[in-house]
Amino acid sequence: MKKLMIFGAAIAVIAIGVIIAGPFLVINEGELAVAVRFGKIVKVHTDAGLKLKSPFIDDIIRYPRRVMSWDGEKQRIPTKENQFIWATARWRISDPLKFYESVSTLDNAYGRLDDVIDSVVRTVISSNYLREAVRNSDEIVKSKTVETFQTGDSEGSASLEELTISQTQFESLEKGREVLSQEMIKIVASIVPEFGIEVLDIVPRQIRYSEELTDSVYQRMIKERNQIAQAFRSYGEGKKAEWFGKLENDKRSILSSAYEKSETIKGKADAEATRIFAETYGRDASFFEFWKAMESYKSTIPNFKKTLSTDMDYFKYLYSPSGR
Repeated sequence: MKKLMIFGAAIAVIAIGVIIAGPFLVINEGELAVAVRFGKIVKVHTDAGLKLKSPFIDDIIRYPRRVMSWDGEKQRIPTKENQFIWATARWRISDPLKFYESVSTLDNAYGRLDDVIDSVVRTVISSNYLREAVRNSDEIVKSKTVETFQTGDSEGSASLEELTISQTQFESLEKGREVLSQEMIKIVASIVPEFGIEVLDIVPRQIRYSEELTDSVYQRMIKERNQIAQAFRSYGEGKKAEWFGKLENDKRSILSSAYEKSETIKGKADAEATRIFAETYGRDASFFEFWKAMESYKSTIPNFKKTLSTDMDYFKYLYSPSGR
């Protein structure tokens, strides 16, 4: 009986130990797991849920299912014109079995990616110009670069746009950013699957000029901006001269029309005055002659400094309204 009790207690202790050790395994969403028994992979878990394992024997190695980023070391990769860029990539574990067998840990995986991606990026980028890694197309040449400088008429806007583009030099692309990225992914995709890794994309992360080229690059940017500014100034001066010419023509036209109207009015007024004078003279010729003489005296006599004689026909109304 005593032996039976001891045996039962041992069984209970073993059962409690198995329960504490945990025969169950929980795989969370966003996780991959590899069950390793005495250094040998016995099970790969790719689905979330409750799984069984052998307690005390199986080691569970967990890996993230999510997409991870690779930035690599900050190594300068020279382009064809000796300007430098850094690249970044996104990757994930595609085969946990191969991943465990080849690299085992994330740190080792990043080390392999450093070797592979750095080499591929250096090879592709160094054989192309910087513009290929920056732009995706030549659409910038066709785009409307002067939308904020509308002049009010479509013809003027088009002329200003053509002038701006002519002053801005855009080199044509041969491949473009997306094509370079695909070239890099194609090369990397032939290498990394043996590590159980899938690289989703590789793109330039940062552009940086070498120290000796920085000043010359800034000077070139300043020169290009000054050229565009001068183009706008020249276009503005041309428009100014054009509008001043139109203004002067309008001014002359208005003055000419006004002069013509004024002369017409004067002619009519003179004709009316002549008619009135003639009519008045016809009614009383003597009074008209007398009135005209008085008007003449008012304008001439004040200017005489001395009068030696008034015995002239001109002064006949000076002493008598009847003319002497």
